[in-house]
Amino acid sequence: MTTVKTTYLGDLRTENIHLQSGNKIYTDAPVDNQGKGEAFSPTDLMATSFGSCIMTIMGIVARDNNIDIVGTELNITKIMAADPRRVDEVVAEFIFPDKAYTDEEKKIIESVAGTSPVPLSVSPNMKQSIKMIWPK
Repeated sequence: MTTVKTTYLGDLRTENIHLQSGNKIYTDAPVDNQGKGEAFSPTDLMATSFGSCIMTIMGIVARDNNIDIVGTELNITKIMAADPRRVDEVVAEFIFPDKAYTDEEKKIIESVAGTSPVPLSVSPNMKQSIKMIWPK
């Protein structure tokens, strides 16, 4: 069964409809690749998927172990390569809220960071930098 229906709208823009929910995401080519940069680029979405997939798996293991990570923030940096044009590296920096996490809880959360589906699906040539910033 189809997951997403994509329509090319012209001028390097697409509309993507998630068929189960009806939610829409638009993409534009980035300014450095002939686009307007008015929406996520396809590679922005790939980097976003990388980070949010990790966060989702961390959320599952946190819930299963009664660890509260609500409020955790994620900064994602996408680094492009030129020849061929591709995502060379994604840096995912997780910033955990000011809560008293034990060393064991941190270990549980960190243990699943590279095991989620998107990080396991991307090219092994793409560098994956995952950083955890815990409260002091």
